[in-house]
Amino acid sequence: MNVTFEALPSDVVREIRQTGRDSYGAPVERHVSDGSAYPCRHCLGATPKGETYLILAHRPFSSAHPYAETGPIFLCEADCARAAPSGEVPPILEAPDYIVRGYSAEERIVYGTGGVVPTPRIAARAAEILADPAIAFVDVRSARNNCFQCRVRRAS
Repeated sequence: MNVTFEALPSDVVREIRQTGRDSYGAPVERHVSDGSAYPCRHCLGATPKGETYLILAHRPFSSAHPYAETGPIFLCEADCARAAPSGEVPPILEAPDYIVRGYSAEERIVYGTGGVVPTPRIAARAAEILADPAIAFVDVRSARNNCFQCRVRRAS
């Protein structure tokens, strides 16, 4: 099975930038990039040195419920193009491993799907999880800080 890695949708990012609020209504933080790794979850690239980036709590689910995980994310403050969906592991995934976990159409964790996966195996593990028709999508999160990285779906 082929999979597609997806960045945050542009409408979600646009609302965050316009309101300056995170998933809980708290103000976003603004910082200037020193050129280190501040990977934007919209363009899936690093915020360029000298550019402002946002730090905020993000819940990539349609509503708040017990399985709607929240984690810190970075976004470029300036408009950036959304990364095109791709079958390739995004370049922002530079750590040795990540949490990879499947969710139902009701956005509930499907038990038994989650685990820490070496980065080179993320696409293969996501495909294995998505082979189960009960799985609607897979989320990739930091294994160390629980930061949301991207979503994975079946390729169309």
